[in-house]
Amino acid sequence: MNGYLGRALELAERGRGKVEDHPVVGAVVVAGGRSAGEGWYEYERVRHAEVIALEQAGTRARGATLYVTLEPCSHHGRTPPCADAVIEAGVARVVVGARDPNPKVDGRGVERLRAAGVEVEVIDAFEARRQNEAWRTWVSLGRPFVTYKVAATLDGRVTVPGSRWVSGEDSRRLVHELRAAADAVAVGMGTVRADNPRLDARDVHAEHQPRRLAFGRGPLPEGSELELRSGDLPEELEALAEEGVQSLLLEGGPTLAASFLDDDLVDKLLVFVAPQLSGEGRSSFGPLPAPVPLHRLIARPLGDDVLLEGYVHLP
Repeated sequence: MNGYLGRALELAERGRGKVEDHPVVGAVVVAGGRSAGEGWYEYERVRHAEVIALEQAGTRARGATLYVTLEPCSHHGRTPPCADAVIEAGVARVVVGARDPNPKVDGRGVERLRAAGVEVEVIDAFEARRQNEAWRTWVSLGRPFVTYKVAATLDGRVTVPGSRWVSGEDSRRLVHELRAAADAVAVGMGTVRADNPRLDARDVHAEHQPRRLAFGRGPLPEGSELELRSGDLPEELEALAEEGVQSLLLEGGPTLAASFLDDDLVDKLLVFVAPQLSGEGRSSFGPLPAPVPLHRLIARPLGDDVLLEGYVHLP
């Protein structure tokens, strides 16, 4: 990936947790082979990343190249269209990390720039799409981006006889970090009845606690702080999206996993594989009607465990 686009991705992360229901965006203006302006989006700052970078660059923006992680907007919102600001600044070339799937934008920003004589290159980089994977699913499909995580032994079991835990301490800490980053965390009623989990993020930095949900038929145990969601899964996800939930972390058992996979509602899998054999117990996933291919599969060590990450649906 181009170094300046990589820098724009780094800048975009500075807005993480500060963009409300918007995507994170970063921008770099390059003039004379050097960075002339940088910017990233934060909701309270109002101005978009491209505008901030262009203001820093000043007159050096004329004839320059703008690297931006997401397609510049072409509609009026809280601010005028960024595409117009780019044109007015005299930028000669724009390199776009990813198209904007928002129906209000989707290609229109690129079209406006090209119509004004600006050279536009759309990279459509996986890294740029992944950076806003939850928002992209939320804005284009009208449901949250769903990640299913499970801890399993090498023989694919979700329990180990005589042990409370399957995965190690490092893996369990990462799960709490995932909870802190998610808008909502959910399990099925089978897990609720067996474990009565809290599902909150503990012993990690959390800007907010996620909404904590239980899918299935009640009642919830006395004193449970979970929200019960008993409707059809697609309808429940649509309702959650309307309530602003962009990302949903599933921590249920194989029955819940199979239900979501059967409805084609899982976007990403996180499998924490522990270095042991169980020999008995439930498998990681319930029966599936057909194989589920995964994309962009990566593996990395996590303490004594191995974390496998793969996409069912690419962002």
